[in-house]
Amino acid sequence: MPDSPNPGRRERKKAATRQAIADAALELFLEHGFDRVSVRDVADRADVSTTTLFAHFPSKEALVFDREDDVDAALTAAVRERPEGLGVVEALRAHALESWVPIATDPRRERFTALVNDTPALREYGERMWMRHAGTLSAVVAAELGREPDDPACAALARFALEVPALTTGRHDPRATVETVFDLLLDGWRAQEGASDTAADGSRG
Repeated sequence: MPDSPNPGRRERKKAATRQAIADAALELFLEHGFDRVSVRDVADRADVSTTTLFAHFPSKEALVFDREDDVDAALTAAVRERPEGLGVVEALRAHALESWVPIATDPRRERFTALVNDTPALREYGERMWMRHAGTLSAVVAAELGREPDDPACAALARFALEVPALTTGRHDPRATVETVFDLLLDGWRAQEGASDTAADGSRG
């Protein structure tokens, strides 16, 4: 009797199946439009059953935003696992340059953006997803800095940082755009930190 696949092999196979489904879905949606493609069409293109498809993706909309969980995990890691001495804003800058710039230069980016913008269900899903990412990032920044979970500065930083991918869309030099935006965020963040320190000193005086 052959040995059962080890966990690493099972996970790789699972990830490959998920990626194949997501790739098939995006190809079909870009070719025909989101509303004209059924879940069955996607399953057939990926050569899986609809049961397998739904085991990986809870909804049709989730097929388009297949990296949702990965984005949350990456944002968390960018802040929590940053090198010693590196500030939060600079850590997010490094993450944006490494992870978001390649997406901005993907040749399918413009068509993907048009697909989402032209499909109400995808726009709504994308907005909810964006808010979840903002909540995740705000919470992890606050936790790392020892601030209250609902700290407004952390919430603002998270939201402004997550606008960067949209701001790079259609830009001739996405990398320069990222650098410009994070320079502004860094200046603003340092200013509010200075104001917080001054207020704290005054309350102790």
